[in-house]
Amino acid sequence: MKKFIIFCLSLVFTVNLFACQDTGKNNTKIEVNEVTHSIFYAPFYVAIEGGFFEKEGLEISLTNGGGSDASMTALLSGSCDIALLGPETGIYTAVGGAKDLPVIFAQLTKRDGSFLMGREPSDNFKWTDLKDKEIIAGRRGGSPAMSLEYALNKNKLVNGENITLNYDVQFNLTAAAFVSGTGDYVTMFEPTASEYQREGKAYIVASVGEESGEVPFTCFMAKRSFYENKAEIIEKFTTSLFKAIQYIKETDVTAVAELLVKSFPSTSIQSIIDSLNSYLRIDAWQTDMIMKKDAFNRLQDIMENAGELDQRVEYEKLVDNKITEDSHKKIFG
Repeated sequence: MKKFIIFCLSLVFTVNLFACQDTGKNNTKIEVNEVTHSIFYAPFYVAIEGGFFEKEGLEISLTNGGGSDASMTALLSGSCDIALLGPETGIYTAVGGAKDLPVIFAQLTKRDGSFLMGREPSDNFKWTDLKDKEIIAGRRGGSPAMSLEYALNKNKLVNGENITLNYDVQFNLTAAAFVSGTGDYVTMFEPTASEYQREGKAYIVASVGEESGEVPFTCFMAKRSFYENKAEIIEKFTTSLFKAIQYIKETDVTAVAELLVKSFPSTSIQSIIDSLNSYLRIDAWQTDMIMKKDAFNRLQDIMENAGELDQRVEYEKLVDNKITEDSHKKIFG
């Protein structure tokens, strides 16, 4: 965790400029950095491809951080206005004492969206089957790695004792490393998990999110200065997301997939459908987008369990639901 704080703060520019700008089309351009590109974040992409942001006068410019540490660095440096990333990075940043702290203003997902992948299909998988195996876990201190460790610990599997967690592979290279022969298991998000299974490269054996339980996993953050000075933009942003959530609730999954293919042009419609069904089955999305205090504290429990949290952070220091609550009332009454 200390390495993460040093990494982020060392890259923050001394002059912070808001990236949002008028596009000349009466729309405001918003720079958003996403931790990774996954159907796990389907409501966000539906809001883009379904024109919900555009109807609110916003234009989204999207970049991929390839990890929560990089996405937080982009946010703190001012190279993006809003970041979609794991809330644990906000906690690390708060502990590090950064000025103009990020604000968690909307929670998109409420459980780990990764799936445990093995080299062979398994119809009767048990978590205890992982004893004495090696799992590619992603970045140490990141939400996917900590949720995985929490699920393993529930099943009396402890890293370094009766299982090995490999933290040496960069987050966006874990799938490739597994295919090349590293490890016995790996975690993957959708649509990669379904694509690899269809190609016979790896097989879904379990949902990490189902085993680890509900916990804030991915959220939208903005710096406090942006959140307070650009409240109207935050309101339009969250309103667009709620319209997308409503669309997913009311629309056939195939129609949603046909919309999402614009954001995943190299992914087959069937893989997108499979991915959507996977996330609907595990109830992945926080549909009111409100981060609750007990959920925030449970996240810190998981971080402490992983040995990654030196000091707990007060909920009110990092979370502000006011604008999101107002947007929710606007859409759902």
